Amino acid sequence: MRKIPTHIAIIMDGNRRWAKKHKLEILRGHQYAADNILEKIVEHGAKIGIKYLTFWAFSTENWHRDKFEVEGLMNILRNSLKTKIKSFFEKGVRLKVIGDLSVLSKDLQSGIANAVDMTKNGKAITVVMAINYGGRDEIIRAINKINTKLKVKSQKSKIIKEKISEYLDTHGIPDPDLIIRTGGEQRLSGFLLWQSEYSELYFTDTLWPDFSSKDMDLAIADFKK
Repeated sequence: MRKIPTHIAIIMDGNRRWAKKHKLEILRGHQYAADNILEKIVEHGAKIGIKYLTFWAFSTENWHRDKFEVEGLMNILRNSLKTKIKSFFEKGVRLKVIGDLSVLSKDLQSGIANAVDMTKNGKAITVVMAINYGGRDEIIRAINKINTKLKVKSQKSKIIKEKISEYLDTHGIPDPDLIIRTGGEQRLSGFLLWQSEYSELYFTDTLWPDFSSKDMDLAIADFKK
């Protein structure tokens, strides 16, 4: 039987359907999950020995959603940075953020940078938030960085697997052993395309706002088998 995974990545799907199911505005699903689910999963992960937990918070495709929803999601992120980071710091959680942050508002970029710096010495668990993240976008950005560096050094060099990995957003973070997708869909939708080469995949019908530590334990038990 396998040991507990070092790194679990989660596609947090089902917030909007949860809100509709409970006859609430769409944003209430996102807000409920931000307020009640993510931190509990982080605490449980640290307790059972998970070293890395990655959450896909906002994809590059999410910008195509209704403007009101996008603005609401940005506000939820903005408020979470203010209300959750102190708790993360006190619990020894180290925060890292992946994705193209350059298109976010300046105050969000600053808030993220401050949160990452504040928690940089956390030892209990590393939480990776994927914000404005897309797998193809990440690979394209990595290749562009490599090309820029080679041009600056006037070098011709073969682009190899290790070189691409070095320029990905996740450099220094082990590839996920297990990827969980909530909400019933059975696809990666571009999540960690490069890093998921050998990841086990676990799909559950449970909507993200209903996801619990018991659901996480079921996924880990499946992984161990």
